[in-house]
This record gives sequence, C-alpha cells and structure tokens, in this order.
Amino acid sequence: MSKRYGGRKSMLVGYARTSTLEQKAGFEAQKRELKDAGCDKVFAEQVSSVAAREKLTTALDFIRERDVLVVAKLDRLARSMRDLVDIVGKVEAKGASLRVLNMGMDTSTPTGRLMLNVLGSVAEFERSMMLERQREGIAKAKADGKYKGRAPTARAKADQVRELHAAGVGAVDIAKRLGIGRSSVYRVLDAAE
Repeated sequence: MSKRYGGRKSMLVGYARTSTLEQKAGFEAQKRELKDAGCDKVFAEQVSSVAAREKLTTALDFIRERDVLVVAKLDRLARSMRDLVDIVGKVEAKGASLRVLNMGMDTSTPTGRLMLNVLGSVAEFERSMMLERQREGIAKAKADGKYKGRAPTARAKADQVRELHAAGVGAVDIAKRLGIGRSSVYRVLDAAE
C-alpha cells in the first residue's frame, strides 16, 4: 500500500511480463498478484526477454523516490544477473526499492539486497544449465535425424512479401502486417532480385 512522506504519497508500481501471447494465464495471474499486493499502477507487456522491454523502461522512468517497483517473480524482470544489477541500480538511483512477491524479498533492507544477489546468481546458473541441456538435446536430435528446427515463417510468407512490395508497401509495414522480422522481408526481396 502507498504511504505518505512529507506530503507526497509513495507508490507501489507493478511490472508484469510474459514472453509470448500464448502465456495469457500466467500474464493475467501476474497482473492479479500485483493488484492484490496493492500496486497503484501496473505496467504490463508480452515481449520476449531479448526484445526491447518498453513498459519496463517506462516503469523505471515513472518511479520516484520512496516508490517500490514490484514484480511477481524475478525471472519476469531480468534476463541475467548483469541485467538484474543494472535494473536494481536504476531503481536505487531513483531512491526507490524493488520487491519480489514470490520470494518475499524487498531491497529496502540489507537482507533483501543479500537475497537478491544470491538468488539472482542461482537463477542465472539455472538458466545457463537449462540452455546447455537444450543444446545437448538438439545436438542429439540432429545426430539421430529427428531435429527439424522451427518452421521458416518468412519463407512461408514469401509470396505475400513480394505481392505487398509490388503494391508499393514498404519493408517495415510488410513486416508488421505479416508478423515477421524486417530483416526477413529484406532477405525475401533480395532473393527475388
């Protein structure tokens, strides 16, 4: 809940993120948890952790001194330990703190800061181990002739890309309309020439 400090009300500012639109239930659950925790404002987005996280940037710009940035889970906030340290640095530079609900952690306390560093390191280690297992699984599947990879989305839409381009539609608009990357549009057009 918000508190008053010298006439100004501090805020609990929530941030929710899922990687894909298919994770709708998890996305809604995060937003519900943040509201239940008393967040005055919630910034939410569905973007990959490697994409630009515009709502996170907006939330970090929005927070002020004595505010608390609240997330349901640590992995919804940061990509890596370095990313986490960077985000926490921005939060603390504003005179605010971070609260992670599923860990009961709050960086406004020395114990909370210690927990953040330890748990962030463990989460990064766990993710690197998962990626290593994934690479090993893909290598084995390739060796067994069972790995097909993901479907080439842009190639499947190559005819549509060429038609839109012939109609005078620019590469950026083609990418948006078809839900593919701009570089994929350029590859299709280069291959057609």
